[in-house]
Amino acid sequence: MSDIVIAGIGQTEVGEHWGISLRELAYQAISAALRDSGGLKPQALFVGNMLAPNLSNQAHLGTLLADNAGLTGIEAATFEAAGASGGAALRQGYLAVKSGLVDVALVVGVEKFTDKVGPDVEEAVATATDSDFEAMQGLTATAQAALLMRRYMHEYHVPADGLAGFPLTAHANGVGNQHAMFQKAIQPEMYAKAEMVSEPVNLFDVAPVADGAASVLLTRRDLLPKDFAHPLVKIAGSSGSSDTLALHDRHDLLFFQAAQVATEQALKKAGITLEQVNFFEYHDAFSIFAALSLEAAGFAARGEGWKLAADGAISLTGSGDSRQMQIPCVTMGGLKARGFPGGAAGVYQAVEAVMQLRGQSGPNQLNEARYGLIQSLGGPASTAVCHVLAKMD
Repeated sequence: MSDIVIAGIGQTEVGEHWGISLRELAYQAISAALRDSGGLKPQALFVGNMLAPNLSNQAHLGTLLADNAGLTGIEAATFEAAGASGGAALRQGYLAVKSGLVDVALVVGVEKFTDKVGPDVEEAVATATDSDFEAMQGLTATAQAALLMRRYMHEYHVPADGLAGFPLTAHANGVGNQHAMFQKAIQPEMYAKAEMVSEPVNLFDVAPVADGAASVLLTRRDLLPKDFAHPLVKIAGSSGSSDTLALHDRHDLLFFQAAQVATEQALKKAGITLEQVNFFEYHDAFSIFAALSLEAAGFAARGEGWKLAADGAISLTGSGDSRQMQIPCVTMGGLKARGFPGGAAGVYQAVEAVMQLRGQSGPNQLNEARYGLIQSLGGPASTAVCHVLAKMD
């Protein structure tokens, strides 16, 4: 079977797009990906979305977006897995092309938060938790993350500013991303003075929800012309896993089991080891998620993930300590600086990873990057979807 190649990419700026509809936002990303691919014609559309029925009063997105893009007649469906929706849609597109039943698959992640404001948004986001046992009791996603962060800090004796390295790194990388919601670095003193949202989670520990759309076009290598315009990037490994939905049902609150399983399986399918990964796009909806993702993936021992950020080991240039594992993370700003466009986040990760592997990341470009690991999470890793992207020779 031929390699599965990401032949086209497209994205919109992440932000508050008050004047653009959900369908138009998706169309901008889709049309950009189609142009980037050189005009490939998709046979199927896989949509990643989390909250359109709640926030935009719109379901049936597959057909809506295919129709609006002039692709009436192709197979089209929507996939929802909370914040991992984009990653789940990407995996379904990959499986469709890998099976040989689809030659060209279009994947788009789209989210429109600004169709509603205030409590309506908070209520919609809470649908990603267990309604009967969490949301109905008043637990928000941020409060849930605060419980995790408080326990993590207690168990591993983390100082009050111990997780500051995660937003500091994200915002430093966001400066070089023209599509990011925030393109300004922050300083440690800004983090220390930030307003508490749900103690100990402060304003900089929470990724801002925002509008955005990103798209990729998948096909098999043997269907592309030999003179294809871009350096080739393939999906070398893909995997998904799930854990309990309710946090209190877990045997171990401070370990993202689904993220570990999905990472290990994706690496195994790609035929590489963790040490060969050149960069990691984790799902930093909250700073504590970043720490736990590094530990679940195996980049840090349990209780040590925060130290990689504090010591600069996850920056684009590394900490300079040869004894410590260096793994550049959220190379274009991640959810924290680029913004968190809900169900589109996983497709943005794929677009950004392709840019790194093509050598198109501008000031954020890593030297000789060959393998990138992207990880999408639904809730606190209740769902985890991982992909290994590889630069082809």
